[in-house]
Amino acid sequence: MSEFLNNIIAEAKKDKKRIVFPECWDSRIIEAATEAKKLGFADPILLTNNMMTKKDEYAQILYELRKEKGMTPEEAMKLLNNPIYYGTMMVKCDDADGMVAGAATSTKDVLRPAFQIIKTAPNSKLVSSVFFMVSPFKELGDSGVFAYADCAIVVNPSAEELAYIATDTAKTYEQIVGLPARVAMISYSTKGSGEGESVEKVKEATRIAKELAPELLLDGELQVDAALVPEVGKTKAPGSTVAGSANVQIFPNLDTGNTNCKTAQRVGHCEAIGPIMQGLAKPINDLSRGATVEDILGVIAIVVIQAAQRNINKGEQKWTAEQNYAK
Repeated sequence: MSEFLNNIIAEAKKDKKRIVFPECWDSRIIEAATEAKKLGFADPILLTNNMMTKKDEYAQILYELRKEKGMTPEEAMKLLNNPIYYGTMMVKCDDADGMVAGAATSTKDVLRPAFQIIKTAPNSKLVSSVFFMVSPFKELGDSGVFAYADCAIVVNPSAEELAYIATDTAKTYEQIVGLPARVAMISYSTKGSGEGESVEKVKEATRIAKELAPELLLDGELQVDAALVPEVGKTKAPGSTVAGSANVQIFPNLDTGNTNCKTAQRVGHCEAIGPIMQGLAKPINDLSRGATVEDILGVIAIVVIQAAQRNINKGEQKWTAEQNYAK
């Protein structure tokens, strides 16, 4: 296991939590959940049909939550035959502290019940996601550790939404990694070298993010090489507090974020842990369907840390926004 994975597992061990796994038929889930229990950082709940014994109770709660959207009691009961919905209700009703799913389920189908049932954190603005990327090139980021956002949820954020993604990802990075975030707002332009609608959006997002969090080390617009490589950063963005040393990369849209994430994983041999959700009232995390057992272990550790942090500091994170999945 990577040093990063060992570190977050050690942190999760400080306050292990009950994590439900609706996809108990997937061999990777079984192996990762078994290892998490063995290592002592989570109490896994592998959700089998025999364990789905509270359908009547959950169906009534789900109906009350969604009746204004037109849900009937019969529809609520039918939804609870779906393990993803049932696991989400376990988290809602505090029968589990968090949930991990997505090894065999699309992001949309993992998050739809989360948006409908768990809903958003207090005072939140935008639900987004972050991948933790662990690169073999230890001279970059924080010993090779980066955060990429958003790579899974928000398709084409506005400048304001992009600013919230940036500040929220910085908080998540510091919460999980324990080091100060250095945020690069990524573009195909560095400090005016290019023009276009996307460049202007990133510039405006940078301005808004600096207003939202003036203490945060954040700069843009920066190309990826200017954000990561010290020599390039000095040449393209002299005087920048972030150029050449960024550990958080914020991409202008989902096309860019997801493509960069997959390329870094498959071509750059980065370990990709996520997507980690930012903004839900309780921790539910998605998985890439190509996730390895180690990737899943990382997501389990992070959802445990999120659940523990939620108990310490409820309601202070500024995360989420209404998404089409919930409609």
